[in-house]
Amino acid sequence: MAKSLDTNGKPYNRPLLVILLLVGTFCTVLNQTILATAFPTLMKYFDINASTVQWLTTGFLMVNGIMIPISSWLMGRFNSKMLYLTAMTAFFVGTLTCYLAQNFATLLTGRLIQALGVGVTMPLLQTLMLTIFPANRRGAAMGLAGLVIGLAPAIGPTLSGWVIDNYRWQTLFGMILPIVAVVILGGIWLMRSLLPARSEKLDWLSALWSTIGFGSLLYGFSEVGDKGWGSGLVWTAIVIGVIFIILFGKRQLNLEKPFLELRVLKNPEFSIATLLSSVAMIAMVGTEMVVPLYLQTVRGESAFHSGLTLLPGALMMGIMSPITGQIFDRIGAKRLAVTGLFLLTIGTVPFAFITKTTPHLYVIVLYALRMFGIAMTMMPVTTSGMNALPLHLMSDGTAVNNTIRQVASSMGTAIMISILTNVTKQQMPTHSLLKQQPLLYKNHALDAVVSGYHAAFWVTVLFSLLGFLIAFFVSDRVPRSIKVETHVKEAETK
Repeated sequence: MAKSLDTNGKPYNRPLLVILLLVGTFCTVLNQTILATAFPTLMKYFDINASTVQWLTTGFLMVNGIMIPISSWLMGRFNSKMLYLTAMTAFFVGTLTCYLAQNFATLLTGRLIQALGVGVTMPLLQTLMLTIFPANRRGAAMGLAGLVIGLAPAIGPTLSGWVIDNYRWQTLFGMILPIVAVVILGGIWLMRSLLPARSEKLDWLSALWSTIGFGSLLYGFSEVGDKGWGSGLVWTAIVIGVIFIILFGKRQLNLEKPFLELRVLKNPEFSIATLLSSVAMIAMVGTEMVVPLYLQTVRGESAFHSGLTLLPGALMMGIMSPITGQIFDRIGAKRLAVTGLFLLTIGTVPFAFITKTTPHLYVIVLYALRMFGIAMTMMPVTTSGMNALPLHLMSDGTAVNNTIRQVASSMGTAIMISILTNVTKQQMPTHSLLKQQPLLYKNHALDAVVSGYHAAFWVTVLFSLLGFLIAFFVSDRVPRSIKVETHVKEAETK
């Protein structure tokens, strides 16, 4: 068996390095949803309102989204060992700041510092996994990455609810600190320079336009849930974001050495894979947001128990991601994607008919079925698209794919929450009924809320169906190395 060599030609322990990457990235990605059920506690602790505390998520996702396009240039410019250790150190500093925070401003500052690290470690993990494994093993490798990227945010609400119920909110950050410290120390010995560095200068204008464009767009979508689509601030932010993203895109296409190589989108296999994974992300993230709301507002469940309801689905995705990755290495992505999107669709349709008395087990099983379908789709399709690119474009492809998915997930959440809110408002009974017949008003109001959830889930069904149709255009090509090995064995047999 050939030894794994870094860019300096020195051997390294690939299994231990992969474990280090997975553990470190798990900690960073977990923070996307770790505060999901802690907001009421934090609002009371710091004496702030809901729109203010929401910035702990909004700000985190904005900085994270801004850093993902920049990560492509960072991966090409700096030694991957130094980049990973720097990103993990920034994440450690941000987490420590949150743990020690005595006021909201300090807590928010810590979250933004955390996001700087997360915006680099997530695309770096995917790029390294695609680089250090041959084409015929990338499915299994990306399956492991999918386990982290899919499982960590999914268990965040459950873990958060349990910690809040049993410990102080600071424990949410304190429990991560020793793990990240071990990852940093381990990285000093195990991490290697694995990507060829290029001495390219930063195009500051591209960086500025990228930051304004993606930052403004993500901010606009994140504010829809609180302010609604009628808000001038929301539309101003979205329009500014679109304008600067167009300017950014035009500049990249005219630069000899672009900040972000958008020409990867000219590859049809990569473009279809990116589009499909983005649609699947909308279907996943939107429902992840809406199901806990349904359980808490309609069923009266606690935050912790609503998180527990989602846990089997999260575990399903975690278990299946490595398995579907190995299957991809054998049969390619098309059949997996078609089957996965079919399961996602049929698992979503029943949610559009849920009631106030829908059995709890029914929700758990259907949600797990949806996550099973997403596990069959997300990473196999992403890997298929990345395999269509040459090795030197892996970091650019990863950054483009992750950026589009980040924007798609923000759009999906905004669309779902706004439809839920608007339909509920339209169906609400008049206030005069509240004075005349309070019990009847309560029943009608609950019916209005359920109608809102029905509308939101129907939108998810449409996205799932769209994904199912797109899946038929995914390449059915099996990774090249498998084909080569098969032909060699056939020749030897003859």
